[in-house]
Amino acid sequence: MTDRERFELLIHAGHPLISVVTHEEEYALNVVREVAFDMARDLAGLGLWQWSVASGLRDGLVDTGKRVTTTENAAVALAQLTQLPGRYICVMLDLGPHLSDAKTLRYFREAIRHCRQAGSHLVLIDYADQLPSVVATDAVRFDVSLPAEGELDSIIRDVVCRLHRREPIEVDLTRRQLQTIIRNLRGLTRRQAERIITEVVLEDHRLDGSDINSILAAKRRAVDRGGLLEYVEAPVDLSEIGGLRRLKHWLKLRQQAMSDEAAKFGITAPRGILMLGVQGAGKSLCAKAIATAWQRPLMRMDVGALYDKYIGESERRLRDALRQAESMAPIILWVDEIEKAFASSASRSTDGGLSQRMFGSLLTWMQEHLAPVFLVATANDIEALPPELLRKGRFDEIFFVDLPEASTRREIFAIHLQKRGRDPDKFDLDKLAEQSEGFSGAEIEQAVVSGLHHAFAEGAALDTDRLVQTLEQSPPLSVTMAESVQALRQWAEGRCVPAD
Repeated sequence: MTDRERFELLIHAGHPLISVVTHEEEYALNVVREVAFDMARDLAGLGLWQWSVASGLRDGLVDTGKRVTTTENAAVALAQLTQLPGRYICVMLDLGPHLSDAKTLRYFREAIRHCRQAGSHLVLIDYADQLPSVVATDAVRFDVSLPAEGELDSIIRDVVCRLHRREPIEVDLTRRQLQTIIRNLRGLTRRQAERIITEVVLEDHRLDGSDINSILAAKRRAVDRGGLLEYVEAPVDLSEIGGLRRLKHWLKLRQQAMSDEAAKFGITAPRGILMLGVQGAGKSLCAKAIATAWQRPLMRMDVGALYDKYIGESERRLRDALRQAESMAPIILWVDEIEKAFASSASRSTDGGLSQRMFGSLLTWMQEHLAPVFLVATANDIEALPPELLRKGRFDEIFFVDLPEASTRREIFAIHLQKRGRDPDKFDLDKLAEQSEGFSGAEIEQAVVSGLHHAFAEGAALDTDRLVQTLEQSPPLSVTMAESVQALRQWAEGRCVPAD
């Protein structure tokens, strides 16, 4: 259903209070106006009013200058609404902050009661969800959707036509290039997409295939400013990760499983994996490698940025982030250290149940979402994970990434030496693998880096002996936290699929 159809359904259902939380105020206003205009033809006398602190109450369909004087004050406007005859829809812009005043809140509750009895509707369009709890239960939420591909196509054409009327614009795009541009704009708001296309076109008064990378870069900046989803460059290849043979095989089998051909074959798109394990074993690196292997954009959810001081705002941010992920699909969605994100989900005492509600929303989305979003979650602390997360069906598979065995450690040394311009054949890799028992992949990498620093400072070449010396000087995590690492490995035995 379109936004217009969904909003019209809420009006026909008789909801007296509809809350719209969005930064696309003009678009939301247009949706309300279109529905009100159509309904006014069928329901004689149905009016549309609009209020803001700047202009007070005025005609909401056509700005004819018709205003109700002295209604700039929210309390006065709400009192006036209870006196208006007939049925109406009244759009109130940024009313939320005014409801902190007790008198205004009382008039607001009276206006809701009047609308319920008269068959009228209050529509609140706010930039943040700030409804007091006493009236929040009366409100039904209306979420403005992100533009689909067809609408993005229209936005691009409208922008080019508008700019062309001011100054000639050259367009040299194949149909495939246009589709690529549209795909790169998915997940953005209408205002963001329009701004990006405008900036790209005005740069050289052209729109062609060379603008695709500029549009993608602008999208990354726009998404990063939002603070909810972050683009992550994923140049890592699976061949650059030592070991993890079972995980690599699992991923290879499902590499094309999110395609249209797979769906026609009867395959359900994979939903995601949870990777548990020792710190530094390569879980985060795997998330980047999956995105590269599957040729999908990698988006990292910054869960810390989801939490907000306003009641209800954190849940809205999570919904927006997941909705944005779906609109950008197919993508890889990475939630790093998921146990820290919802650390208080097992208890209501620390944050009033916020983490529990957030966690419940995430679980529901994981179970029900239909868009091809592949979730990669990583975790280090098993005890902090709520048991609901580990239930079968949440993830396609739960892998345990253990400390690398000798053959894998040998492979990891070779990878990191080669990445730094060293010939692995000139090193005793077997000896290095033996001396690095208990080391994680990240610790092996740091040993190579440390060895390079020592060699450079001494004006000598990096060799096996210097690497061995570096290993001996820095005990691994499996030694300094031996008890917790051993407990983690014992827990995973029989509960998870070994990644290697």
